[in-house]
Amino acid sequence: MTEGAAADARNRIPITVAVMLATIMNSLDTTIANVALPHIQGSVSASADQITWVLTSYIVAATIMTPLTGFLADKLGRKVVFLVSIAGFTAASMLCGIATSLAEIVLFRLLQGLFGAALIPLSQAVLLDVNPPERHGQAMAVWGAGAVLGPILGPVLGGWLTDNLDWRWVFFINLPVGLVAFSGVFLFLSERKASERRRFDMLGYASLALAIGGFQMMLDRGPGQDWFSSREIWVYAIVAMIALWMFAVQLATARHPFVHRALLADRNFVSASVLGFFVGVLLFSTLALLPPMMQVVLGYPVAFAGLVSAPRGLGSFTAMFAVGQLITRVNTRLIILTGLAISAYSMWQMSHFNLQMGTGLIIESGFLSGIGTGLIFVPLSTLAFATVKPEHRAEGAGLYTLIRNMGSAAGISIMQARYISGIEVHHATLVEHARPDNPLYQAYAPGALSSPSAMAAFNGLITRQAEMASYVDAFRLMLFLSFACAPLVLLMRSPKTTQKDSSAHAVE
Repeated sequence: MTEGAAADARNRIPITVAVMLATIMNSLDTTIANVALPHIQGSVSASADQITWVLTSYIVAATIMTPLTGFLADKLGRKVVFLVSIAGFTAASMLCGIATSLAEIVLFRLLQGLFGAALIPLSQAVLLDVNPPERHGQAMAVWGAGAVLGPILGPVLGGWLTDNLDWRWVFFINLPVGLVAFSGVFLFLSERKASERRRFDMLGYASLALAIGGFQMMLDRGPGQDWFSSREIWVYAIVAMIALWMFAVQLATARHPFVHRALLADRNFVSASVLGFFVGVLLFSTLALLPPMMQVVLGYPVAFAGLVSAPRGLGSFTAMFAVGQLITRVNTRLIILTGLAISAYSMWQMSHFNLQMGTGLIIESGFLSGIGTGLIFVPLSTLAFATVKPEHRAEGAGLYTLIRNMGSAAGISIMQARYISGIEVHHATLVEHARPDNPLYQAYAPGALSSPSAMAAFNGLITRQAEMASYVDAFRLMLFLSFACAPLVLLMRSPKTTQKDSSAHAVE
């Protein structure tokens, strides 16, 4: 064991606290602005589809920058990258708080994503490095708590700050957390660089970044441009496909590809990463849809909407605490399948939302969704790195986070597009049946067409019904996805069969 590794082992607790604060700060900002979106929208005069750029710009920037984590850590040192990331992320948060236009806040959110991209994968790699192999399950439980609880608790904290202070405080809150995390990493974490530096594959990275950017722009701009009836959307799609093809060719033929081929040859890592993509879709799409639904459709105050979202965090915390105790005793794949089943049941409950429901159904489905996410996240991270060699952890963590972030950004855009298009369809269907010769109309809305004011009120009711029906369609789509991705778990090997391999890798 090197001197730096021995020092890190002695300082395991303060290092864990520091890197987890950075993890929570970063993951919190993926959703803390969700509840404040209606307030931000009014403040910067943005449309419903434009305001989602506040969420997706952050995730896309982080997604594009994440693959560089391993290379930068090898070249500059993990401590330097950590400190620069924390400082830049905190500064960008302050800029978001003082933004006065949509263009400014989207630009500063991009900076947040660029600087914060390395925080999640590096924190994961650091916790694996400072803990012995037999403690990796517990270490991933701690890391998963920060990575998942941040997005889940974001709406709660964001709602309280927006209601009691101002929406700008959802960004200002990062300053004290960033200062403490920066101090902890600076004082306790040792420096570590790769003994053998790999050449940087610029073509591989550029083609991957271009593919991700083109794909996300297609998803973001598609609803407003009528999808493939627009030349702009065709341009984004073609650019994304060509860039992805170039990346695949470069990956297969380059002597030193941007992504180490050993990672793609690892069945556990690849299967867990693909499943992580769908977990990102399910987790972040739900978190992006629920706060606006509660505020706009159900009329909940912003703080109350955040409070109703709190049981989701409680469910995740409970599940992760249980996983920390069970992960060495129960088949890991069984834990993940249980989590997927519980998540699917919560989506089934959400598919029964309606305008007459109370808060009980939202709380119960949110709590179960949190339990499902907690049961999936930690075991999935453990399986992903069960057979990854220590020298590939930083790069693997970056790629794993990249794929999950792609799922998050794509999920938000797809579900938002599904919601917006669904409103028009359901509104047209309801209006078609709103006729005086319809017995249901005579029973429930007599006189609704008797005057302009009555017609306006009736149209408002139809719009609310159409919006709720569109939300339900999105939840049904996520229910289908939760079933569709379950077979991926069967492709992974249980850590029980890889324990010796992991120990051997740790010795190497």
